Parts: sequence; structure tokens; C-alpha cells
Amino acid sequence: MAYDKAEWHYGGDYAEDLPPENGGTHIGMFLAWAILHGLEGALHREEWPEALAALRARQITGRTFLIQRCDGALGEDDFSPEGNAFAAAYYASDNYVADYQDVLGGNEPTLYHVADTWENYDRIAPVIDRRFKEWKEKRG
Repeated sequence: MAYDKAEWHYGGDYAEDLPPENGGTHIGMFLAWAILHGLEGALHREEWPEALAALRARQITGRTFLIQRCDGALGEDDFSPEGNAFAAAYYASDNYVADYQDVLGGNEPTLYHVADTWENYDRIAPVIDRRFKEWKEKRG
């Protein structure tokens, strides 16, 4: 099952002046958060340990990892069981996109204009941290 794909965002009212990979920036930031919290799937640990290390060292962004290692798609294989449960509850419910828009999209024409930077990641990560903590508390 795919939670999201960069290509789902390319059509319609997607700004013509933006490169297609911008459709994956928000997806990549969530994936980066999961990887930095040890919630990535075994597939990534087995197949791309160097890419994981590069992301953890902030040498590449989550979007770069998403495009290069996940074909621009975020799915069940990208997460551990706990990561999947959280992604299903938070990301798939559109609550993540709403938080992303609130935190990063306020001064941008669309959420696709948000720059793929670690500075922006550092702005959204505490919100995801809080949502994860709340989610874990609800689970008991």
C-alpha cells in the first residue's frame, strides 16, 4: 500500500515553474523523520545502509532519499511495524499534511513551494515528535 507518491502531486494545479521533485518534499520530510527515529523498514537497512548514513549525517535530504531509493513513493515497506502504525494514523489521515501546511506553507503560494532544506525539516520535526508522542500515549 502506498501512503503517498510524489507523482500524485504533479498534475492538476501543480505550478508549472516547479520541478516535479517538489511534489515529494513533504513526503521526504516525513520519511526523514522516520529514519532519524529508527522507524525505517528493514528493506532500507538491508539495501541502502550508505544512503541511510548519508541522510542521518544530513548529507542528503529525505526527498533525495525518497526519489533515489523509493522511486518517489512512500509505502509500507519504508517503515518498521511501529512506523507503519504511526504513518497509518498520522500521515494517511492527512493530519501530517495539515501540520506541514501550518508550519511551513504559510508564506508560500503552495505547499510544493516549500524548500527542501534541513532548516525546514527542523521546523516540522518537533510537530511530528509531538504527534508521535500523543499517538504513543493513546496506544498505551
